[in-house]
Amino acid sequence: MPIRSCRLVIAGLAVIVAAGDAAAQSTSSFAAAGRPRPTGRVSVYSGNWTSTPTDAPASGFRELITQLTFNAPDTEADGLDYGVNLRHAGMTGGVRPDRVSLYEGFAGVRLAGGRARLRGGHLWLNDLGALGSLAGAVAELRGAPGSERNRAGRFRVGAFAGLEPRVFETGYFEGVRKLGVYGAIDGDAGRRHSVGYVLVRDHSLTERSVISTMNFLPVKRAFFLYQGAEYDLAPPAGQARAGLNYFYANGRGNVGTTVQVQGSYNRGRSVDTRGLAQDVLNGRAISQASAQGLSYESVGGRLMVTPIARVSVYAGRYQDKTNRDDRPANRTTIGGNATNVGDSGFDVAASLTRTARASGTYRADYVSLGRQIGRHVYLSGDYTTSLAVLQFSRSDGLIIEERPTNKRLSITSSVNAGPATVLQFTLDRTWDTGYRELRLLTGIAYRFR
Repeated sequence: MPIRSCRLVIAGLAVIVAAGDAAAQSTSSFAAAGRPRPTGRVSVYSGNWTSTPTDAPASGFRELITQLTFNAPDTEADGLDYGVNLRHAGMTGGVRPDRVSLYEGFAGVRLAGGRARLRGGHLWLNDLGALGSLAGAVAELRGAPGSERNRAGRFRVGAFAGLEPRVFETGYFEGVRKLGVYGAIDGDAGRRHSVGYVLVRDHSLTERSVISTMNFLPVKRAFFLYQGAEYDLAPPAGQARAGLNYFYANGRGNVGTTVQVQGSYNRGRSVDTRGLAQDVLNGRAISQASAQGLSYESVGGRLMVTPIARVSVYAGRYQDKTNRDDRPANRTTIGGNATNVGDSGFDVAASLTRTARASGTYRADYVSLGRQIGRHVYLSGDYTTSLAVLQFSRSDGLIIEERPTNKRLSITSSVNAGPATVLQFTLDRTWDTGYRELRLLTGIAYRFR
């Protein structure tokens, strides 16, 4: 691991350990005062796998992933506000460099009895979706605590400014600035409506000028609607098209207690706006494919019936376009699941998916069997065919590749080793034409609160 990465990991560990010690030392005072305590989580996962191509020697890899989080209690009381979310991933064999990611690392204050918050550092603004990463400061004003239970809901308005962090590694994009505003209304039962404006400047160039919206609307327990969208007010990097860049909607309705109807629509473009901006600033030629980006679209619905308790069956029909040059494909899925079958403790799930493309038709099957063993262990196994993988093959991003001949058998065990500790073990075997892979994943997660 590079020295710089080691220092960052050690620094993050020091922050977590120091915060954890402080939380542990103050546990009695928090309990005595009846106040919520800070929460945190430490998890370590190790992956080992061997790949065996038929026309090449076998190769082995090992990956270690760690995550450390620690957060102040989310209350309305005035006081300090802080949070850390640090992640590290390292792999042997030179496949890729180690990654140290600081998703969040901020400090701030809560003021005016829950009506104002100030934060500075590495932040993720959830109201802005994928545009929410920020290394800077945000100020937010809120309605009175408890007003979310009113019919109108509780309002929130905020403004932010700062740098663009590198999400999958440490550091910042040189010359890239981000600023904007947002507003939201929060209601009971998780209801939320939010809209925000984000301006991203790459040196002298406007990389993004976009409005982002998200909505979640529950109607009692009979209907739920989630919607998200992005609308570019200006052409990204001055090259791609302005207008609707992304739209997603998912609605679910319950007809009585036995029938559920669900529909979804997803359409958008994936454009490397950062790459386009850098090409423009450096005077490089822009290809039409890079400006158009990767387009995708999916529309369909599913009907699920619960004829008896703990048993559900469903059928769905969708039309997908996952790559820019593809014609829409028809996808049909039937399946079902049952828990505690015949009071035996076994849980069963299965599905069959048939996809018809211009290049041919193939099936994807899935079956899973699981059972609780004692009070602390859950063991499950699943078998899957016809997986899909992502591949980077063009300058405009990723394409999705189906592998109809792929088969995978997996066994997973989850162990509750204590009130705050979970162990996980997974053994995974994959077969494909000219390719085999054996993977072992082990992990431990400890939560303190």
